[in-house]
Order: sequence, then structure tokens, then C-alpha cells
Amino acid sequence: MDIWEQMMSGEIYDATHPELITRLEATREAIYRFNNLNPSAKEEQRAILESLLGSHGDYFQFNQPFRCDYGTNIHIGEFFFANFNLTILDEAEVRFGHHCFIGPNVSIYTACHPLEAEPRSKGLEWAEPVAIGDNVWIGGSVTIVPGVTIGSNVVIGAGSTVTKDIPDNVVAAGNPARIIKRLD
Repeated sequence: MDIWEQMMSGEIYDATHPELITRLEATREAIYRFNNLNPSAKEEQRAILESLLGSHGDYFQFNQPFRCDYGTNIHIGEFFFANFNLTILDEAEVRFGHHCFIGPNVSIYTACHPLEAEPRSKGLEWAEPVAIGDNVWIGGSVTIVPGVTIGSNVVIGAGSTVTKDIPDNVVAAGNPARIIKRLD
């Protein structure tokens, strides 16, 4: 198993491995180009994102700036909108359904680090995927931690930290996020 397969399988891996560093640097170059394009350069923006994303629907928009680690582990459905400052640390897959709207300053993490200082200082980590259903609105400044699944027809209130799975048809908010309303 190579280092990429090890990372994608959820096993502990060396995040400082040269192959991963090379991939991270290539993504950062592409993201730099994307973020520094004129906002009206929609075709060039789309071409960069299409080269980075693992999969996507026909309609999507990412407002600049956008940040990610690899991009290839990000899968977005149809009618995806991301406002300013979306950050996705995609060491594992991050999947969005259709009609997802992401507020500004949202962070989604898949990378996990050991609590113990010694393995953490050696660059060891593992990753857990994040899944987000259809018709989800994630409010501004939300943080979603590794391993979380958010159901369909969900609203996550601004400023929330999502640390546990959220079922379908609810509004969740707070730190940590909890269900505050059921939607019919």
C-alpha cells in the first residue's frame, strides 16, 4: 500500500511523506492561481477547480479565496455555492450532495492528530471522511470536524461547531452543535 492509499484508508500515515508534500505543493500552486484571478475570470476559475475537484455537478461556484489540501478528495453535487474563505482539509473524502450552500469562513476538517506529543511531533495522523447531504445550508463561520455526517434538508447555524452526526430535516446550532428545531 502506498502512502496515498494508506491515508485514504483511514490508517495512521506520515503526513510529512515526500509524495504527500509534492501533492500539497501542487494543489497550493493551483489554489494560488485560482485565488489571484480577477473575479470576472469565470472560465479560468472553473478550469482550475475542475482540475482539482474529485467530482462536481454542472453548476458550482466558489467565491475567492478558497483553500484545500488536495482537492481530489472533494466531491460536490449539482448547484453548489461556497462563499468567501471556505477551507477544506481533505485528507479523506468530503462529499456534498445537491443544492448545498456554504456561508463565509466555513472550515471542514478530515485530518486527525494523536493526543500524545511524540507521535504528533513525528507528523503521524489519520483522516476521517465528512459527508453532507442534499439541500444543506451551512451558516457562516461553521467548523465541521473529522468523521461527521450531516443529513439532507439541514441548516447549520452560523458560528456552530459540528462534532457529531446531524440527522435529516433539522436546524442545528451551537458549540457543540445540537438540534434546535425539526423541519417538516
